[in-house]
Amino acid sequence: MIGPRVVIHIDRLIKNYDQIKNKLGRSNLMVVVKANAYGHGSARCASALEKHGCKSFAVFSIEEGIELRDAGISSDILIFSKLDISYLELAVKNNFILNISNLKDFDILKSFSSKNKNSPRFHVKFDTGMTRLGLNINEADRAFKILSHNDELKCEGLYSHFATADEGELSFAHEQAGKFKEILKKAYSFGLEFKTVHFSNSGAVLNLDQNDFDIVRVGMLIYGAFPSNEVPKDIEILPVMEFVAPIVEVRRVEKGTQISYGGVYKTEKESNIGVIQCGFADGIPRSWYKNGYVGYKGKHYKIAGRICMDQFMVNFEDDLPNQGDEVLIFGSNDFNSISMETIAEEIESTPYVIATGINGRTKLSYQN
Repeated sequence: MIGPRVVIHIDRLIKNYDQIKNKLGRSNLMVVVKANAYGHGSARCASALEKHGCKSFAVFSIEEGIELRDAGISSDILIFSKLDISYLELAVKNNFILNISNLKDFDILKSFSSKNKNSPRFHVKFDTGMTRLGLNINEADRAFKILSHNDELKCEGLYSHFATADEGELSFAHEQAGKFKEILKKAYSFGLEFKTVHFSNSGAVLNLDQNDFDIVRVGMLIYGAFPSNEVPKDIEILPVMEFVAPIVEVRRVEKGTQISYGGVYKTEKESNIGVIQCGFADGIPRSWYKNGYVGYKGKHYKIAGRICMDQFMVNFEDDLPNQGDEVLIFGSNDFNSISMETIAEEIESTPYVIATGINGRTKLSYQN
């Protein structure tokens, strides 16, 4: 059945990777491929990046990590989710790096290590202001004492996460960075050393100094979208995802014709109305209809009325589109460009929500 499709441009992904490395002046990037690489296909994206030289990836769940291993990814894989005792053996078997975010996690690891004569690799996470997963700062002494007295535990990294690095006002981000420096200082006072120290996300890449960290986590930026409209856009990135859908019917209607549910849209003159086979069940944000548009052969055309579950309508006015041609919903192609950031700002959302919202009957394909 014809319908919406997403084209993932692998060549753009690689270009974005290189652009970010050049901006940072370093090669150590940890590419975040959780949530199916933000809708871009985790296995294919990670495979292409690993072949290009990337040696570190991050996912949220153990299942996402296994998917990468099954796809042949041999690089480091950090699991962001809270430690679960049920998957420790899987973690060792698959050489994953786990997230330690609670003092009780150390007891779980010590018990496992004693029983199995082996410990999973892990990074210790501190909460410096996100109020999500992470040890409290006042638990640092106890955590570092445990690590300094248990050499069998394979602690390889220390990290935290910014809450406001993608915003224009950065005082809280600087406060977090200061707290993390104090944590690091305390760790070193216990004689601890770490293979990896990381804090940064896509917003921090654009907004904050990265010199204190030996690896930089990158998510949305590598997929070609800026994390917010408040960050400096001083890096040339290309949208990796191209979302298109076919015109399945064209109707000539009179002036004043109501379009779609509720009749909230009326034509101002006699117009050509195209029916597009894609709806909010496939990933196009329903609220985008108010001021939204699509791209077709170098021009923008307004969405006409509320987006339906399976279809939406576009007013081509006096232009007559070809039935079977595709319109661009977002991304870029040879004729048009519509950024996820534009849509996100209009509907008060984020590119993260839009990219990961692609679902339903939308087919995913890849272009090198």
